[in-house]
Amino acid sequence: MRILLIEDDRMIGQSLVHALRDDGHGVDWVRDGISGETALSGSDAEAYALILLDWNLPGRSGIALLRDLRQRGLATPVLVITARESAEDMVAGLDTGADDYLIKPFEISVLRARIRALVRRRSGGPPHQRLAAAGVELDLSTRKVLSGGKSVHLTPREFTLLQALLERPGTVLSRQQLEERIYGWDESVVSNAIEFLIHSLRRKLGPDVVQNVRGVGWCIGGGA
Repeated sequence: MRILLIEDDRMIGQSLVHALRDDGHGVDWVRDGISGETALSGSDAEAYALILLDWNLPGRSGIALLRDLRQRGLATPVLVITARESAEDMVAGLDTGADDYLIKPFEISVLRARIRALVRRRSGGPPHQRLAAAGVELDLSTRKVLSGGKSVHLTPREFTLLQALLERPGTVLSRQQLEERIYGWDESVVSNAIEFLIHSLRRKLGPDVVQNVRGVGWCIGGGA
């Protein structure tokens, strides 16, 4: 999924970008509140499934940015990540519109679990959300994939691409839509990157699982 990280600390930001991209997420990273506001202006805000937001930012505070986002009606889940650990700050963050609040320093495994929980909550899914179509099953909680009942190992980006297709079975997704789910702004994307991932998925899951609609994009059939 596509994540916007708004964090001014270079070391923390680089660590989070690396970890989240290793999980197959597309991550855009900005380092001040004004840039965060720009990234979330207009229709661009709808591209993100999650916002990771630091409180103390140069230019404009994270809490002020969060307040404006909620006043605009943006419902994207926001996870505040901050060193401000008082109960009063936590209450203020949640009351302003944060969906969760994580105090620095934290373990990446905890952040990953919080992200999974927020995504489940937004989708209204059960604790172990399952996606299935064309004989393929994907568990978002355990990140396990089954094809024909057999476990299949996917790379993080293969998993993210498969998830995008399984979330909308029968719907054709274009190259641009898939690239936006997988890659961040600053990542160079070779022209055949999506084709390479599709080829790898077909090799692992079966040649007919991912279907190509020439000149439009790719889809997975609508039946589970």
